[in-house]
Amino acid sequence: MASNGENVRHQEVGHKSLLQSDALYQYILETSVYPREPEPMKELREITAKHPWNLMTTSADEGQFLNMLLKLINAKNTMEIGVFTGYSLLATAMALPDDGKILAMDINRDNYEIGLPVIEKAGLAHKIDFREGPALPVLDQMIEDGQYHGSYDFIFVDADKDNYLNYHKRLIDLVKVGGLIGYDNTLWNGSVVAPPDAPLRKYVRYYRDFVLELNKALAADSRIEICQLPVGDGITLCRRIS
Repeated sequence: MASNGENVRHQEVGHKSLLQSDALYQYILETSVYPREPEPMKELREITAKHPWNLMTTSADEGQFLNMLLKLINAKNTMEIGVFTGYSLLATAMALPDDGKILAMDINRDNYEIGLPVIEKAGLAHKIDFREGPALPVLDQMIEDGQYHGSYDFIFVDADKDNYLNYHKRLIDLVKVGGLIGYDNTLWNGSVVAPPDAPLRKYVRYYRDFVLELNKALAADSRIEICQLPVGDGITLCRRIS
């Protein structure tokens, strides 16, 4: 147990680690993450830290995890719903082969363009097909077209939590059998186990029920195998098996 109160649970909503100790999380970052973080990712992380909504970004340890995961599964055709400034997008692009592709969707192009110069400088922009706007209409069109069924190796979702189940209903058709879908924020800063009278911020309380609903639905979905990890704000990996 850490001393000097370091064993106290994180109180700040949006903190990107669910570890009991800030010192332990800092140890992971300084020992295993930051020394191996590629320069473009470091640059984008530092740029994003100045953004007023910087808590929306993927944490550095989760970015490292995604990068290795994509290499392990030899992903080539991927999708990302919810881009923000593009830290997780950059982690993905760096993991894909030169002819790999990412369909990236977000409702705010301005945030994406904050990170775009870094992506371009790294020589990775050719892998990204960015589309501004809601993702659901795009997914519906892809399913209607019929040519995208089972075509994606990996799909990462870090967007509007109230639509996670709506995304899942569509993405399960678009990811290949044996492919992965990753849903971010599935522990929602630990609020999934908070008592009803817990002092939560309004947006945390509002989205908590949607996250709880998603977690329950994924656990009962026989078409997938799941693994929920306390990395970042919680990520659930779903491997399509049928």
